[in-house]
Amino acid sequence: MRIIQPRQQLIEIWQAFAKASQQDEKWVWGGRDQPNSVSDAEQLLCLMRPATEIPMFKLDKPNETADDVLEALKNLGDSVALPRRLIRVLTEYMETYTDETGTPIFSAGPYLTSTTPGQEPTATQLSRLSVVDSFAISVTLSLATIGFVRVFREVVRRPNLRQEIDTLERLAKKRLSAAMLGLLRSFTVNVFPVDSEPGLVLCRTVNQVGLPRRQVVDDLQNALREINARLRENVTIGSGTGLAESLENPNKLFECGWSWGIVENAPRVDVPKEVGDQPEGVAESAPYLYFTAVALDGIRALFSRRTRLLGLLDEQQQRWAQALQLRWELTQSYWSTIATFGTGIWPLEDIPWRTTDNVESDYFTLLVTSIVVQHLVTQRRPDAELARVGGVLEELANRSRITRRPFDEDPALNLHHPGVSFNLLGSEKVGGPQLRWTVTDFSPVLLRRVLHLAGLLRDVSLRDHMLTLAGRIWEHLLQRRISEGDGRNLWDNPHGVFRSLPSGDLRPSWYYTRRVIDCLITAADLVRAQPVRNERLEHQASDLLAEAEHLFAQERLNSLFHSKGIEDTLKNIEDRLSRARQIMHERPGTAAVIAQDVLRDLDSFAAARQDSTGL
Repeated sequence: MRIIQPRQQLIEIWQAFAKASQQDEKWVWGGRDQPNSVSDAEQLLCLMRPATEIPMFKLDKPNETADDVLEALKNLGDSVALPRRLIRVLTEYMETYTDETGTPIFSAGPYLTSTTPGQEPTATQLSRLSVVDSFAISVTLSLATIGFVRVFREVVRRPNLRQEIDTLERLAKKRLSAAMLGLLRSFTVNVFPVDSEPGLVLCRTVNQVGLPRRQVVDDLQNALREINARLRENVTIGSGTGLAESLENPNKLFECGWSWGIVENAPRVDVPKEVGDQPEGVAESAPYLYFTAVALDGIRALFSRRTRLLGLLDEQQQRWAQALQLRWELTQSYWSTIATFGTGIWPLEDIPWRTTDNVESDYFTLLVTSIVVQHLVTQRRPDAELARVGGVLEELANRSRITRRPFDEDPALNLHHPGVSFNLLGSEKVGGPQLRWTVTDFSPVLLRRVLHLAGLLRDVSLRDHMLTLAGRIWEHLLQRRISEGDGRNLWDNPHGVFRSLPSGDLRPSWYYTRRVIDCLITAADLVRAQPVRNERLEHQASDLLAEAEHLFAQERLNSLFHSKGIEDTLKNIEDRLSRARQIMHERPGTAAVIAQDVLRDLDSFAAARQDSTGL
């Protein structure tokens, strides 16, 4: 099993990224997928996310860029040319995905495929249908861009370059505003009768102990009472409004989250004219688990520490961010409540998860687990509950054949190739066939959630168990790297680990590579955090320090004249004891080792004195 080493592995990926993204001194858009607003943003985030979220990878202060980073990215330029190149590529992206009226475009191009054999998606569907994936990734990219130029501007003196920076910041702010509005108008609350198919499926999902349906409905409505009230009273911008009457009906249940795009009949938001047009919505007014998880991940960046410290949002964007944060909190609370409902087996543990449209998949279980883990980040839940979530993740690793050997024609491999597809209801309303969205990111999403969970655990053995699982998933991902061609050392080639799957395209998938990089950023955050506090180790360190300090005091009291060398040694011992006392609560293991070294030195004094006196 290989240990995840975020710095070294990110350096390797950046080196491969630089070679694939710039050829003959020209930036190369696209890879396995034709250029579109989602794939191109994912390509840029392979560079921008580590550069703006991990201090040792920063590129916005040329004099402080690390040597190994510059070596990895030398194909893009030196410490001075690199950020300038980045400014121009980011500007090209922002301008490419803005239409003739100045409105940002959030289409997905070839990520959308037809559900009807022989009928291809129309040009309008590919270029004009806005998708939540693009909204969410644009939030992340725009914030990273604005933060990058804010810092880089401080060291720029050339007027023409400062003008380029100002243009890029203006474009990024406009795209950020449009993406936030898209997310507001894509949020939905699906209300349905208890005795409808969605109602029956939801009751069956949460009823793990065979209770009468009426009791299950009453208990569920009681558990969701606060979420229900806040949806009725506080959701007043974008879609999801006008819910009061339907949510108050005791014969109805609901689910909330994000549809695949702007919901049909979603009201326009009153915004300044310069933000751009707000297209009509056509998406089904029901949440999709995949797009809900993607939206939650993107929205979190709006109220991150970096966003607050750098003041990346203007006054209007802060109001929209508050509205999105409300939906973020309510959605996470809703799905976490459903997933952990009851006093026996959790619905989350009843794999695979079944959606209210009666479709089940291990991938849906992973998505719900992702939401639950994000919700647990905001709470201090006991390790016993976290361990149950860890058990689900471990079971998913087994069922997906990441940690188990597949058998012939194993259907579990479909999670990896061709992936899990879901129909985008309403996509046919602009003319053309109904479209579908396909995802193949099971492995990196699983790894990221395992790492997230490991960071929450306080029990050393449980944490170590999760990190061991993370190491095994990482080994799996390493075997999926492309080994030759333009995509060498990037992703994804599932044939590398599952020989029964086709060898596939040797060009890089920015969709998949970006998700692997997200895992490494999460691993870096885990490494940078303080070590887990172990109470047993702290007690041991305290006892060792007490004995060491007492023996040191005796040495000071009982010893006769000391030479200067011995006095220097005693002063060193005193400093080490002081250091051990300072770090004992955060790093008890280190404090214990220091105390042991001091005790060894003090014992050498006692032994020497005993030899000289014969006592």
